[in-house]
Amino acid sequence: MRLLLALLAIVAATATPARADLPPVQHVFVIVLENQDQAATFGPGSAAPYLARTLTAQGQYLPSYHGVAHLSYPNYIAMVSGQGANVLGQADCQVYSDVVPGTRGPDGQAMGLGCIYPSWVKTVADQLDAKGLTARSYVEDLEKGTPSTCRHPVPGHTDPTQSARANDGYAARHNPFVYFHSLLDSGACARDDVPLTQLAPDLAAGTAPSYSLIVPNLCHDGHDAPCKTGEPGGLKSADAELRKLVPTITASRAYKSGGLIVVTFDESEHGAAACCNEPQFLNTPNNGGLSFGRGGGKVGAVLLSPYIKPGTVNDTPYNHFSLLRSIEDLFGLGHLGYAAQAGLKPFGADVFDGPRCFNLPLPTAPGGRFGRGTLIAGAQVRAHRLELTAAHSASARIRVGHRQIGPRRLTACASYSVRLPSGHGAVTVRVRAGSGYEQRRLPF
Repeated sequence: MRLLLALLAIVAATATPARADLPPVQHVFVIVLENQDQAATFGPGSAAPYLARTLTAQGQYLPSYHGVAHLSYPNYIAMVSGQGANVLGQADCQVYSDVVPGTRGPDGQAMGLGCIYPSWVKTVADQLDAKGLTARSYVEDLEKGTPSTCRHPVPGHTDPTQSARANDGYAARHNPFVYFHSLLDSGACARDDVPLTQLAPDLAAGTAPSYSLIVPNLCHDGHDAPCKTGEPGGLKSADAELRKLVPTITASRAYKSGGLIVVTFDESEHGAAACCNEPQFLNTPNNGGLSFGRGGGKVGAVLLSPYIKPGTVNDTPYNHFSLLRSIEDLFGLGHLGYAAQAGLKPFGADVFDGPRCFNLPLPTAPGGRFGRGTLIAGAQVRAHRLELTAAHSASARIRVGHRQIGPRRLTACASYSVRLPSGHGAVTVRVRAGSGYEQRRLPF
């Protein structure tokens, strides 16, 4: 019985409700590019005008977004698991080997050296799966090797994907799903680590996962310049890839129903600047690897969402741990590794500065019930009045006991003030649209 109670306590601790100040984002798309400085990418002479000009005009630009380490591999690991770098990881995992000894250290860190994390180390994909949600990694050129999903080197052997091959720019070190026993041993990696060519069909079919990690190949992520395919590579090819990827996502129902796109880079080309009180990692003497410094340099990021005001600039410092914590908060998950760091700032009202009330295509309603904020933008009781703001045009049922009061129809963005009966009690607001409803119960 004590063991059962302990397990239930753990489940309860990790089943965190989504923050009430966040919009009801249903789908997150993270596109990761390679090795560029924020000043070069977003500066006046940028070789990526679609990213630096078009996307920043469509969303919010974060000029003070940072990587957390050098080289590439530990940044991908950090953004899905909250793990800090170790020395072998900072060398981009030349040999595909387990983290040894892999014991649990402070801040949920796996102690030791190596690249494949023990099964107790969880990822955001594990968290989402435990909550009945979904995660997928879409990796370009994954299918050009064996196996065609969850493609990784032979354990204990040198990684043959450290550089591009003719017509195959896949890099295992940029594909974090293949470095966690929690995903490898459960079969989740084989199921959900798929070729990038699967993204468009999933979007068209309405089967896009809750979380999508999108990884172009070594040419289209800006890593190589020139590329073995004859393409220019660098920012020019990365920009061309974004011109294909982003409109495909923004045209989808998954995005239009309140999605979020994050475009960022793993690490900077120069320097090892850090932000956000990033701690010194436990398994390396220097987070910046061969560049002295606490982080992975300033890389910048662009965020697009119907909940973000277009053309805004937010100079608040963020990093990959902030991103992980923000995604966990959006889906009501616990915080992994350094994403749980005290004082770490996740995305909040400074990022989600756009409207919360408009008639977006409604998402699915698991069990018939929508997530918080889908139909009700705000509800509170003040001075014996219910103050209600609709997030979507809908029908409403407002009850105090057996008595029904207030408006029966709500219009998106409209606010309503309803006088409550004298005395004290509770008012129940149930708002319905499409196939589901959202409900609030407030004491007065």
